[in-house]
Amino acid sequence: MRMRMRMKIEKIKDRSILFTTTVPDGWNLNVHLIMGDKYNYIIDTGLGSLNIAPVKEYIKHDNKPIIVINTHYHWDHVWGNSSFPNCTIISHNLCREMMKLNWENMIHENGQHLDGEAELYLPNLTFETELYFPEDRVRIIYTPGHTIDSISVIDEAEKIINVGDNIGDTLDEIIPNIYGEKEEYINTLLTYREMDFDTCVSGHNIILGKQVIEKILNLL
Repeated sequence: MRMRMRMKIEKIKDRSILFTTTVPDGWNLNVHLIMGDKYNYIIDTGLGSLNIAPVKEYIKHDNKPIIVINTHYHWDHVWGNSSFPNCTIISHNLCREMMKLNWENMIHENGQHLDGEAELYLPNLTFETELYFPEDRVRIIYTPGHTIDSISVIDEAEKIINVGDNIGDTLDEIIPNIYGEKEEYINTLLTYREMDFDTCVSGHNIILGKQVIEKILNLL
């Protein structure tokens, strides 16, 4: 049976749209769409086929190829991958390995959150440090912190960064769970601080400004 979920669709800037699902037990989950000139970029794929369907519906009349990006391997960011069987799916090298290793356990432990169907569909383009799509001015970089495989996506044209779960889930819990080394997370925050953006999207929180990076550094 499908869980009863509410989804909010919010235009961030001209080409960025945020799809926010409110899960019945009280937390939010973001899927971020960037409609570039050459590609449509879908950042994370949510809780399964039904959860990601509104994003596909939104661009159904747009014939540009879709590029899917997994910010890290956690279940709530990858369960919709199999809804994009003919698309490029990008992640860090470690994300592909960790997704494959943890898939069955993630389904077993968190299956109550599944919205539709989810089959293991691994990223088919992985990288170590950085990827860049110059036609759309979209940059993808390795930013370990929340997990050792975490990556971030920068829309250089609109000065928006998606940091995945490198920002905490709520304003009250702005520091995320850190499953890797704290020092690596701090280095990632320092990298963010030097970057040119004014809008910050994350996996679960509301849309924030760049000042959130300094706030987290001060709290650490």
